Amino acid sequence: MGSTSRRPNFLVIVADDLGFSDISPYGGEIQTPVLEKLANEGIRMTNFHTASACSPTRSILFSGTDNHIAGLGQMAEFMRSFGDYFKDKPGYEGYLNWRVAALSEILQDSGYHTIMAGKWHLGMTKELSPYSRGCDKNFSLLPGASNHYNYEPQLDDGEFQAPCLNTNGFWMEGSEHLNRSTDLPTDFYSTRIFTDKMIGFLKDRTAEDSQKPFFAYLPYTAPHWPLQAPQKIIEKYAGMYDDGPDALTQKRLRRLKDLGLVGEDVEHAPPVGVLDKDWKEMSTEEKKLSARKMEVFAAMVELLDANIGRVIDHLESTGELENTFVLFMSDNGAEGAALEALPLMGGARMMGDIITKYYKNTLENIGDPDSFVWYGARWACAATAPSRGFKGWVTEGGIRCPCIIRYPAFQAKPGAITTSFTTVMDILPTILDLAGVAHPGTHFRGREVVVPRGQSWVSHLASSDLEKTSVHKEDVHIHGWELFGQRAIREGKWKAVWIAKPRGNDEWELFDVESDPSELNDISKDRLDVLDRLIQHWEQYYAETGMVQTPAFRSVKKT
Repeated sequence: MGSTSRRPNFLVIVADDLGFSDISPYGGEIQTPVLEKLANEGIRMTNFHTASACSPTRSILFSGTDNHIAGLGQMAEFMRSFGDYFKDKPGYEGYLNWRVAALSEILQDSGYHTIMAGKWHLGMTKELSPYSRGCDKNFSLLPGASNHYNYEPQLDDGEFQAPCLNTNGFWMEGSEHLNRSTDLPTDFYSTRIFTDKMIGFLKDRTAEDSQKPFFAYLPYTAPHWPLQAPQKIIEKYAGMYDDGPDALTQKRLRRLKDLGLVGEDVEHAPPVGVLDKDWKEMSTEEKKLSARKMEVFAAMVELLDANIGRVIDHLESTGELENTFVLFMSDNGAEGAALEALPLMGGARMMGDIITKYYKNTLENIGDPDSFVWYGARWACAATAPSRGFKGWVTEGGIRCPCIIRYPAFQAKPGAITTSFTTVMDILPTILDLAGVAHPGTHFRGREVVVPRGQSWVSHLASSDLEKTSVHKEDVHIHGWELFGQRAIREGKWKAVWIAKPRGNDEWELFDVESDPSELNDISKDRLDVLDRLIQHWEQYYAETGMVQTPAFRSVKKT
């Protein structure tokens, strides 16, 4: 790694529900030239893993440890469905708990200027907000989702208060709450406003703050549902998805192979989840509506890329880019759920009634502020190609995500690719390593905290030959995942997966994810020795993290 007399800056960018193959550096057809340039100048990770949903991933990123330790053992929106079941259980607070030293807190205490603009999803009160967890400056949406245009008439009527969509009182700037109706710009669009705020924070640093290195956290809400974008951008993708999601999967898989990101013999996994009709069974009108949703999604991703470019251009204009470690990632796989069936949406009847009353989802209107759509399981499975599953699944489609690193001090050749297993848990140790900051250990700001479980990427990414080094010991590293009735444990190339009914069969499956990254061939019956060993690893992981088994939904009555 090259030497520098100044500590590096950090820019961490998080996309929301972006699939592995959505962007062009990972085989996607969506126009993302900025991310492609970052990848060509930096390093693409092909074996980077997150949690299977957004707030658990964010808790891991900020803590460097497992989400079951950091406070998001289960998403807060789902824990409410179980009454007191999770009450007073450590690791299930529903927010980034005080047992961890947050990355922003550590860097703030180490002389960094810490700023954030975007989605927080790690606590819904001022005491749990970015302001209270180490961000000197912040403009933040506290819950997990919102209308991208701030068009939410159901909230103005006081009618619909589903936790993930009720943004009244949950916008903040600094230490103050904002009024959604009066304090946000009238021309609001989430991606652009978050970018404006981030650039503003960078421009408006005081003379004292300008002497400090910065940590900038930019977690967008795009391309999370509702799918919304300006029609002029949507029109650029007209007709591109008229052949349907299965055809898109094949095109992306071919491109991934051409880019050398997956092996030539890799097959794609079949669609899973609550599936719409097969494409050939749809009427012409149904195909048009479905394709339009994907066109809007593509427009959202293109706008995301363009706005990331604005931040990069600003840093280049100030001469700070070359000393900035830039990381781009998605927080989990693409969203493929049937949202109207989820408890966080308030139930099928309520969700359907609200959409019918307040939103207009005609073909011509899809993408506008007063539309509210998502694209479903088949498009999500195309977005995570070639992997199996999507957000909410602990199969690779839910947890294997794009991650791009650009940092000129690393010696890897431009356009480098690393296949080494990595996880979002490693980001905190990596940033602290580059900053020359030691983790505080078991005591921080007057409270007891846990130490990180992740590993620094620095020695690996600084290597001139990424194929000869790794982050974790490739043959023996052990990592686990659990959420929504799904479990997974991995040791090197072996991965055991347990999925509850009706999605799965309530039995452990075993996969060699090096030779079978799509998890198509269950070899549990042939390698009982390996499966038994992984189940033992699971029991240890379960105990170490203090995990609480989530019951089947609705099996516990709400009190």
